[in-house]
Amino acid sequence: MEVPADLRYTQNHEWARLLDDTSVRIGITDFAQHALTDIVFVELPDPGVCLESGSSFAIVESTKSVSEIYAPISGEVTAINDEVVASPELLNSDPYGNGWLIELTPKVGASLDNLMDAASYLDHISG
Repeated sequence: MEVPADLRYTQNHEWARLLDDTSVRIGITDFAQHALTDIVFVELPDPGVCLESGSSFAIVESTKSVSEIYAPISGEVTAINDEVVASPELLNSDPYGNGWLIELTPKVGASLDNLMDAASYLDHISG
């Protein structure tokens, strides 16, 4: 199971990567895509939508189930990954690269510090 050290993680299996001082990229983990199996549909929010930490922002449908994806941090959606909408299987083949879902500008005061680091996430999925 791949768990990159440079990311932060939620208990619901989302990841967050700080791109620069004003932008965070969000996706689902390798663990999540394995659990979902073959992903066939992704619905993402429109840019400009403001999300609250813990709120649902996307739908991922696999041959097995439909899952909501939750915001790990509060902020405004600045970009969505149109490639993953057109080719949902990218979530299975490259969850930490081309399979990202959205980018957002964090709300003032929002931080990734309350999310798990890679070691804590590994404990979470192992336990």
